Amino acid sequence: MKQALTLCLVLAVLLIGCSRKVEKTQLKEGTPAYELAKEVSKALPALDPATAKVLVSAKAFEITTGDVLQAIQDNMGGRAAQLKQMNADQLKQAIEQSAVQLGERKLLLSAASSAKTLVSPEELDKAMQEQYSRAGDEKKFLEVLASTGISIDYVRNSIRDSLTIEKYLEGALASLTAVTEAEIQKAYGQDKTATVRHILLLTQGKSDPEKLEIRKKMEDILARARKGEDFAALARQYSEDPGSKDNGGLYEDFGRGRMVKPFEDAAFSVPAGQISDIVETQYGYHIILVIERKAEPRPVDEVRPELEAQIKQTKQRDAYGAFLAKLKEEAGFKTLPW
Repeated sequence: MKQALTLCLVLAVLLIGCSRKVEKTQLKEGTPAYELAKEVSKALPALDPATAKVLVSAKAFEITTGDVLQAIQDNMGGRAAQLKQMNADQLKQAIEQSAVQLGERKLLLSAASSAKTLVSPEELDKAMQEQYSRAGDEKKFLEVLASTGISIDYVRNSIRDSLTIEKYLEGALASLTAVTEAEIQKAYGQDKTATVRHILLLTQGKSDPEKLEIRKKMEDILARARKGEDFAALARQYSEDPGSKDNGGLYEDFGRGRMVKPFEDAAFSVPAGQISDIVETQYGYHIILVIERKAEPRPVDEVRPELEAQIKQTKQRDAYGAFLAKLKEEAGFKTLPW
């Protein structure tokens, strides 16, 4: 399933924003974030603004429910009301994931500061101009912010933080992401694209008992598919992927790096004509029928820049995970039950 197809609320919330406060956040009565907390606490009492429960703890900071709800309000403005439509399990999952991401961002900003990583005014201005261009122009961008109640100063500061982290990581991970000729040759020998059909049952925001029932349902569908039932028909009947359901679950000729990793791994390893076991991704449970894969038809020298970029991207992803885990360990980073 394409990574851009569905965005979890927590990612939208934390795409550019982060609370900068170190002290424990106590939401102020009468503010939009406080009112949001009062509303969502009807579904999940632990979010009551009077409690400010600690969700993430580290040596230098804590992340509380107040931090998370303030970040949501700052980043989404009026759209933060979407939280009110969630049930208790969905809220808990979104808040927990947001708390972890806020904490990770604090760690990275602290590390970047220690390394004296700075973003120049010119770099920030270029990034802002890109934001304006996507909206049409600066006036339209500001109008969109005003309509949602989001501060331009907050956006600018958040983008500066994102650029700082990106710049810091480029230097910190540089030695771990160099690409060798042997790696290029190995990548060239691999299949370039895959064509598959898949069935997705969503698990985002579901409780553990609900996920167990969804998995049982997927096991039944998998058994039927392996007994010879038409996979495309099963996908049209059961799949919850809006991007492929009506087309029988079909994704054609997609390259590496286009899908979430567990999905990609199955698509490029299961023999053509066979059906995968149940594959779990951030979206839910998948079963994948591999139709065909194609090798790279162009000579290696022609595709060398593409292969190098793909290999580097994979290395960056893997190196980042290990690097962040080390930062967390050194910082005493831990999530707390609530």
